[in-house]
Amino acid sequence: MARPRFNRILLKLSGEVLMGPGQFGIDPDTVARVAGEIAAAKEAGHELCLVVGGGNIFRGLAAAAKGFDRTSADYMGMLATVMNALAVQNALEQIGVDTRVQSAIPMASVCEPYIRRRAVRHMEKGRIVIFAAGTGNPFFTTDSAAALRAAEMGCDALFKGTSVDGVYDADPKKVATAKRYEMVSFNRVLSDDLKVMDASAIALCRDNNIPIVVFNIREQGNLARVLAGEGVATIVSNQGE
Repeated sequence: MARPRFNRILLKLSGEVLMGPGQFGIDPDTVARVAGEIAAAKEAGHELCLVVGGGNIFRGLAAAAKGFDRTSADYMGMLATVMNALAVQNALEQIGVDTRVQSAIPMASVCEPYIRRRAVRHMEKGRIVIFAAGTGNPFFTTDSAAALRAAEMGCDALFKGTSVDGVYDADPKKVATAKRYEMVSFNRVLSDDLKVMDASAIALCRDNNIPIVVFNIREQGNLARVLAGEGVATIVSNQGE
């Protein structure tokens, strides 16, 4: 079955993607490559906004497990996403793409505060909006932030760029016989506890009928292929098997 074409999308990038071959931090070459793919998607006529994770710098949940106060750890993780958002913005601006970073935690000297109507207006003007600092609240992941912003922006789909090429019935890195889904329903993801996004993000997309497209962003050119209805990906939707 041919995949639908999505016009306005929210691209969720895990922080780990920006590490490139490293184990920590931001790899400039990888950020530049990803920025080039985002620019190509915009050139192909798509309206884009982004949410970037912070796991390459600081992961709140992991820090909480080691004794950090969970609320403080989550705020530290949100600040890490702002650093990543500025890195992606810099790479996009260097290749001539007009962008805005909006943070759920106001920091006027660095970026705009998150204002929904302003963000929509930026997108209507052809700018790429990068949402930082998650939802601005502890105990919520950047997956939940991505689902929330996708709903607020009226996106046709949420694209999750990760290090695997879709959704599997088991961890493909651990189980050689793991089966990849071409399409799968939100309810199946929740009932089988498939590791796509956290449950609140899945439920939010389900209730607002926003398909989630999971694909491997580490493979060069894959974003353009998946946007064109080609390439390898899994679509999570209300119509999934």
